[in-house]
Amino acid sequence: MVQQDSSADMTALVRLRLDISYDGSGFAGWARQPNQRTVQGVIEDALARMLRLDPPPMLTVAGRTDAGVHARGQVAHLVVPVAAYSAINGTMPRRLAGLLPPDVRVWRVSIAPEGFDARFSALFRRYVYRVCDNPFGVEPLRRHDVLWHPRPLNLARMNEAARLLVGEQDFAAYCRKREGATTIRELLRYEWVRDDNDPHLALATVQADAFCHSMVRALVGALLMVGDGRREVEWPAEVLAARVRDSGVTVVPAHGLSLEEIRYPDDDSLARRAQETRRVRTLNAAAAVEAAEAAEAAEASSRQETP
Repeated sequence: MVQQDSSADMTALVRLRLDISYDGSGFAGWARQPNQRTVQGVIEDALARMLRLDPPPMLTVAGRTDAGVHARGQVAHLVVPVAAYSAINGTMPRRLAGLLPPDVRVWRVSIAPEGFDARFSALFRRYVYRVCDNPFGVEPLRRHDVLWHPRPLNLARMNEAARLLVGEQDFAAYCRKREGATTIRELLRYEWVRDDNDPHLALATVQADAFCHSMVRALVGALLMVGDGRREVEWPAEVLAARVRDSGVTVVPAHGLSLEEIRYPDDDSLARRAQETRRVRTLNAAAAVEAAEAAEAAEASSRQETP
């Protein structure tokens, strides 16, 4: 997508899509932070050197990952002058490979379709969390992307509990609250399977339209307690219904989590999807009425019990 800058010289701009992967072990998360090594900072600095831009171009990312979280399918976009892009068109991934450290790679650079926004145009994000329940520990070569859980896990119980969490819900009980941000999300898929090549390796696939802060790791932590028998199958859904953080839910470490895929609609639906996503989501009308009636009933009961 080529744009026109509003500045006096009307410099032509082009929006680019970047497909990215990284090992999050050595990063303080995606977002640029002062005096911290971040994925965004490393890539933006490399782009600035390659394109000879000062200040560096700013990346808009599909999913801001926390410190230690990995990615195989991250997507970002940026807007740069057409002249800078044209000078190296077709060679950007190869040039970036020579500028980036070995724990981050840009695999593809392409001109973004009209209406594309890496964050707001996305239909869903798919994460995978990897857990090993071998009583002897994790294979040493996998220690940076697999969590060791010393108790055996019953995946049938975990999948039964996971099914109760799927759908559009208020995930306040599984999110770190941020001022002014909604905790309503549509959890599209949550399931656990064993790896075909390692019977001790369990993989959780968690897919949603979007995630709030620490949501995936909290959902995994809740189901690990179901899988090893410390909690009943219904417990995670009961926590969800309470809509408040439960001290019994453990947020598992970041290193077992990887962002695997961002899915987008067809090109002609990108702008519409971005517009829809920007709207603040609320629970459907029936659920809102039910919540209001429950609150009113609780208040009435409280008044009756007061001496």
